[in-house]
Amino acid sequence: MAIIHPFKAWRPTTDNIKEVACVPYDVISSEEARKLAAGKPKSFLHVIRPEIDLPKNIDFNDDRVYQKGAENLKRFISNNILRQENEPAIYVYRLIMGGRSQTGVFTCVSVEDYDNEVILKHELTRPVKEDDRTRHILSQSAHAEPVMMTYKDDQPIDKLVEETMSNLEPIFDFKAEDGVQHTVWKSNQSDEVAKAFGGVEHLYIADGHHRCKSASRAAEQKRENNRNHTGNEEYNFFPAVLFPMSQMKILAYNRIVHSVPNDFKNQLKNKFQVLETVSPKPENKGEVSVYIDGEWFGFKLPVSEEPNSVEKLDAHRLQSFILQPMLGINDPRRDDNISFVGGIRGTEELENRVDSGKAAAAFSMYPTSIEELVEVSDEGMLMPPKSTWFEPKLRSGLLVHTF
Repeated sequence: MAIIHPFKAWRPTTDNIKEVACVPYDVISSEEARKLAAGKPKSFLHVIRPEIDLPKNIDFNDDRVYQKGAENLKRFISNNILRQENEPAIYVYRLIMGGRSQTGVFTCVSVEDYDNEVILKHELTRPVKEDDRTRHILSQSAHAEPVMMTYKDDQPIDKLVEETMSNLEPIFDFKAEDGVQHTVWKSNQSDEVAKAFGGVEHLYIADGHHRCKSASRAAEQKRENNRNHTGNEEYNFFPAVLFPMSQMKILAYNRIVHSVPNDFKNQLKNKFQVLETVSPKPENKGEVSVYIDGEWFGFKLPVSEEPNSVEKLDAHRLQSFILQPMLGINDPRRDDNISFVGGIRGTEELENRVDSGKAAAAFSMYPTSIEELVEVSDEGMLMPPKSTWFEPKLRSGLLVHTF
């Protein structure tokens, strides 16, 4: 059963929250981070993307990057940009985007649960990204950003969340530049919330696999260097926002291919039955829309006989029947001929990439469902890379966990 751990968060004041809060580290490039943080010394990007305060040509894993991140976090604390709560607590975090809201529990979860598969994953992690995040965690003695997780809906937890929102004033309530409203309440029933999660069998990683793995690796190193390790030290826990499944929204994660054979469009049309009507966004699971030479067309993806939970996924079917056999893309994680575009950017972005010559073809996908994610996780299997794009994104810099 899931272990939930209240924590003494470092957080901005109500007055400077909009100056501090920023997008997560992994949804923007270094160059985009530099532009977003320009003239904003309180932006939390200085902590999670510290390379923006160093020369542009610096390597992302240069020692100076991690040192600068630690320095910047210390500056935030010493200058009272972040102030620590007096006691451990659990929080409620609501996001509203386009009129749709989702509300989760912002708390710390257990490295032990991750290692023992109470917290379930659905993606592989890359060692180079693990190394990077682990070094950030250890150099800062902090988990600067939360992981997004989900769990099967639970009425007692829902009741506690509703009581917090109804009875208490929020500590934060602001609209970010992208129009998403972020509201945070500090629960006065933290022990009750933790106890309620004791009845939850599994937590499922939605967004943040590398942060989870890196938290585990960092805890292992701290444990090895601590002769008096008890398991209760703060490095044994890391922050996450836990949302009930029914509130999760997954967008498509689309694909662009940079080079295709000259007759690739005809190959597709000859091999697969083209749909009579097509939208740039597929209307049904198992359908894919393709953009080549200024034209959208669509077809149904084949499926294996007696498929398992992974083989049913549209991303797997596209990989197995088109990308690998027709384009030679054997490992989409490492092949330079394929790139991925989050569904939040819209199908216009796919058209722009192809029309500008930056790509030769674009594949617009039907979104993976949260039920598919949970089924794959429960079976201990892994999804193809870039199968899910979650929106809205959590904001970074709201509540920071140190150890």
